[in-house]
Amino acid sequence: MSTQEFAGECIAVTGAARGIGAAVTRLLLERGARVIALDLDVEGLAQLSQSSYGDRVSCHLVDISQSDAVDQALAQGQEKLGPIQRLACVAGVLQMGRITELSNEQWDRTFAINTTGVFNVCRNVAKGMIERKQGAIVNVSSNSAATPRIAMGAYAASKAAVTQLSRCLGLELAPYGIRVNIISPGSTDTPMQQAMWAQGSSRETVIAGSGEHPRRNRRSRPVPALGPRQPHHPVRLASRRRCHAGPRLNKTTGHKKGRIFRPFLSPYRKTPDKSIRTSLTAPPEPASI
Repeated sequence: MSTQEFAGECIAVTGAARGIGAAVTRLLLERGARVIALDLDVEGLAQLSQSSYGDRVSCHLVDISQSDAVDQALAQGQEKLGPIQRLACVAGVLQMGRITELSNEQWDRTFAINTTGVFNVCRNVAKGMIERKQGAIVNVSSNSAATPRIAMGAYAASKAAVTQLSRCLGLELAPYGIRVNIISPGSTDTPMQQAMWAQGSSRETVIAGSGEHPRRNRRSRPVPALGPRQPHHPVRLASRRRCHAGPRLNKTTGHKKGRIFRPFLSPYRKTPDKSIRTSLTAPPEPASI
């Protein structure tokens, strides 16, 4: 595969200035992409715009929970770099706290950024992709979307919503040749994770999990190449996102944690031998209740 696999393509990345999003952005730029970078990190965006790739980056200071701001930023970015062909929604916040102790503001902020932010960006970008009948979207969820954890109710619930939103979006966009895939990483060594350690947790407790049965609640997976358990590295995860966004998986949609959420054409039904048969005809209207 050429190291310039994204040459000339315009790709939007949210959370592009820090952590996993920054690693994704760097890898895309190294492989020839033009990037519309959205973030709230002023310093990180400044460094990105002043980098050697500055002529292929359009940086925007934007709160993705605000739909009008998202629409404006994406319009400006496409005016400079061209129509968006791929999208990586990486931006997110980690809100710790037991459910009975969370404030309304903490709950609302978590969903506003982690879930509504993904909705705002995907809705805008998908409209253009539908017109062009091509595109690829990668949304970052979390393994906490399927694994309950103490003091992570708001974050886990917001990421579970992202996972299901992405699956539904994948079905809706499949007839237009647009892919939607999901990445659900465990603990990753980023500023967000390090802030969690500063609140009384630690690298070791994050790896081990918590509760009477820590193996049901641990926050990372073993990385064989690295030996003992430890949080993921953002560059390794960025490479995985690049793969999902790129041509190597050009017939895969709804992919999550190594499994395929069928189908890549919608609608679908199971045949008697339990295989999946796709159809280009519209599904029947649901019966009225």
